Amino acid sequence: MVHALDEIRRTLKPNGILIDLRPVEENWKVEINDSTQNQVAGRLNDMPMGLEDDEAAFKAMREVESRSWFIKEKEEEFAFFYYWDTPSEMKEFMEDEWEDFEKIEDDVYQKTKSIWSQANADARVRVRVKMLITRWKKI
Repeated sequence: MVHALDEIRRTLKPNGILIDLRPVEENWKVEINDSTQNQVAGRLNDMPMGLEDDEAAFKAMREVESRSWFIKEKEEEFAFFYYWDTPSEMKEFMEDEWEDFEKIEDDVYQKTKSIWSQANADARVRVRVKMLITRWKKI
């Protein structure tokens, strides 16, 4: 990652801006949302590969900052939501796309199905992802 950041630094003009936008592992919440309420069914489990990727990204940014390549100007966290119409759609997506990063335990999946089946007809399943956005300025 540091090598890639060095290449970015090389191509940026003086005082150029690097935007670091990425999800951060945090046992993301599984929620059922409808027109009247939002209910939490549980949390996903972060997998080792996702945690390792997070640590590598944070380490790389600390490294380039210590080398005075970039200076952190601003950093914020915000929620980003993935939505599905049914719990089974959520589970299928997770197995296809997030298998190395996030896992839903059976008890959380069963609770999700139970809450969803009792919710209003407009109910959707969602996962609340913690996002990090940081503005870095080339020194």
